[in-house]
Amino acid sequence: MSLVRNVGTIGGLTALSRVFGFVRDMLLARVLGAGLAADAFQLAFILPNTFRRLFAEGAFSVAFVPMYTRHLAAEGEDAADKFATDVLAVFVWVLLGFSAVAMLAMPGIVWLLASDFKEIPGKFELAVTLSRITFPYLALVSLVAMLSGLLNAHSKFAPGAFVPVLLNIVLLIGIGTGYVLRQETGSDVTVAYSLAVAVACSGVAQLAYMAWATRRAGVRLKLTVPAFTPEVKRLAMLILPATFGAGVYQVSQFVDTFFATSLRQGSLTLLKYADRLNQMPLGIVGIALGTAILPMLARHIQSDDKREAQRLQTNAVEIALLLTLPAAVALAICAPAFVSAFFVGGKMTAADGAIMAEIVVALVAGLPSYVLVKVFQPAFFSREDTRTPVWIAAGALIVNIAINFYVVPRYGIVGLAAATAFTSTLNVLMLYAILHRRRWYHATARLGGKVLRQLLATAAMGAALYAILPLMADRYGASAAERAWSLSVLVGVGAVVFFAAAYLFGALDKELLSQLRRRRPAKPVDLSE
Repeated sequence: MSLVRNVGTIGGLTALSRVFGFVRDMLLARVLGAGLAADAFQLAFILPNTFRRLFAEGAFSVAFVPMYTRHLAAEGEDAADKFATDVLAVFVWVLLGFSAVAMLAMPGIVWLLASDFKEIPGKFELAVTLSRITFPYLALVSLVAMLSGLLNAHSKFAPGAFVPVLLNIVLLIGIGTGYVLRQETGSDVTVAYSLAVAVACSGVAQLAYMAWATRRAGVRLKLTVPAFTPEVKRLAMLILPATFGAGVYQVSQFVDTFFATSLRQGSLTLLKYADRLNQMPLGIVGIALGTAILPMLARHIQSDDKREAQRLQTNAVEIALLLTLPAAVALAICAPAFVSAFFVGGKMTAADGAIMAEIVVALVAGLPSYVLVKVFQPAFFSREDTRTPVWIAAGALIVNIAINFYVVPRYGIVGLAAATAFTSTLNVLMLYAILHRRRWYHATARLGGKVLRQLLATAAMGAALYAILPLMADRYGASAAERAWSLSVLVGVGAVVFFAAAYLFGALDKELLSQLRRRRPAKPVDLSE
C-alpha cells in the first residue's frame, strides 16, 4: 500500500475522530464556558494526554515500531511477537508504577503547572481531584498506543486511527450526564466530575477495542513475568532520548500550561479551545503522515534503498504542505467566523470568543511546521537515531521559554500562542539542516517548484476568503441554520478557489493524488530528481 493510500486511510478516520472531538468541545464550551470548573478540567485532561503523546505515542512508538518492524522483516512473525511480549511484560509494570506515583504526587504536579490556581478558592483542590480521576487513562491508552504500533507495522492502520473516536463518544456521554446532573446540583463542578470519570472510562473502552483488533489481525501477545532481555534494554536506551526528541510539541504543552495558568481565569480553557481548530488539520495530516511514514521509511532504510527513502520523504513533504498551507491561511482569515459559529453561545461569551479568535491566528501561523516535524523526525527514528532530535528539541524549547518570559506579560495568551508557532518553525529548520548535512534527505528543485505553486494557489484562496468574509458577518453568530449556511459558503468558496488555482498553477501532482482513488498500488511518483 502506498504512502498516499495509508495517509488517506489514517487521515479519513482521524478526521472522523476530530469531528467528534470538535462537537465535544462545542458542547463543552456552551456548558462550562471559560470559568473555574472549565480550567480545572482542562488541566486534568491535559496531564494524562500530554504524557500519553510524549511517552506512549511519542518516545515509545518511534523507538518500538522500527525495532518491531526489523524483527518482523528479518525473523518472522513469531520472533516479532516474542519481542512484543517481552516489551509488554515490562511496559505494564512501568505504566502502573508511574501512574501510582503521579497520583500520589498530584498536588505537587498541579502546583508546578498551575500554582496560581491557589489564588482562587477551591480551584486548586478541584484540579488535583479531577487529575487523580483522569490519570489512570494514561496507563490504559499507553497500552492502546503499543497495540496500535504493532498493527501499523503490519500495515493495518485503521484500528489505531479509529480508536480516538471512542474517547470522544464517551466524553460526549459524560457531558450529557453532567448537564443532567447539574440541573439538580446547580454547580458546574458536577459537569467537571462527570467528564473526569468519562476520561478514565474511555481508556477502558479503547483498550478493549484494540485488544480485539490485535487478536483479529492474528497478533498473539501474552502477559508474562517481566524480563529485561537485551532487546528490551536496547529499546529502553532508545526511549530515553526519544522521550524529549519526539515530544517537543508535548513538552511545550506543559510550558504553555504553566504560563497560561498565570494569566486571567479562563485563559487555559480559551487556549485549548483555540487549539481544537488548529488540531483539525494537524491531527488529520500530521498524525496520518507521521504514522504512515515511520514503518515504511524503516523498511527502505533497512534494505539500504536510499532512492526510495528520498522519494518517500519528498512525497510526504509535498502532501504536508499541499494540505496545511491553505488550511493555515483559511483558519487565520476566517478565525472570527469559525469561533463565533462553533463556540460562542451559552456560557461562552462574545468577548471570550474574540480573544479565542486571536489565539487561533497566532497558533495556525506554525501549522505547516507542526506537521513537517512529524515528517522529518521519522528520518532520524527509522535509523534508530533518537539523540539528534533531543538536542534540536532542547534548543527550541529553551528559545520558547525565553520568548514566553518576554511576550506573555506584554501580549498575554496570544503572545504565548505566537511563541509556540515561532519555535516550532525553528525546530523544523534545524531538523532539515541536519538531514541535509548528513545527506539523509534533501529538498529538490522540483519540490521547490511545487511548493511555490502551492503558495500561489493559497494566496488566491486567501484573497477570495478575505473578500467574502465581511459579507456574512451578521450570520456567523445567528441561528444554527444561518451559522451552518454561512460557514458552508466560506469553506466551499475556499476549497473551489484553491483547487482551481492549484490546478491552473500546476500545484497538484495528478499521479500522486490519483493513488488515493486506486484500489491497487500505483507506480510510485518520484519527486526526488
